[in-house]
Amino acid sequence: DAGVHSKAWYAASCDRRMAEDALYRSNKDGSFLIRKSSGQDSRQPYTLVVFYNRRVYNVPIRFIESTRQYALGREKTGEERFDSVAEIVENHQRTSLVLIDSQNNTKDSTKLKHIVRVS
Repeated sequence: DAGVHSKAWYAASCDRRMAEDALYRSNKDGSFLIRKSSGQDSRQPYTLVVFYNRRVYNVPIRFIESTRQYALGREKTGEERFDSVAEIVENHQRTSLVLIDSQNNTKDSTKLKHIVRVS
């Protein structure tokens, strides 16, 4: 268990479209939630969905089997690893999260500030 189920930011029964709609409605930079990943892959169980600069970013949360830890995005050298998904959220409420736009290769960053609940 990644420590997500009791959390306000975890949208258990939410798909990608519902998550994106909820974040567009919030329209606040740093709005976020975590949902189950669409692919139901054990190596990528969750997705962090973040709103920033009128865009929604879907950041995969990977589960690293060998260390039983979690990391964000694609695997990279020297990446930050966390013991739970909750630790990722807590960390990025204090330190900025880099958001990469794959379409036009730009980088932004924001902290996780506003929990969005999906109704």
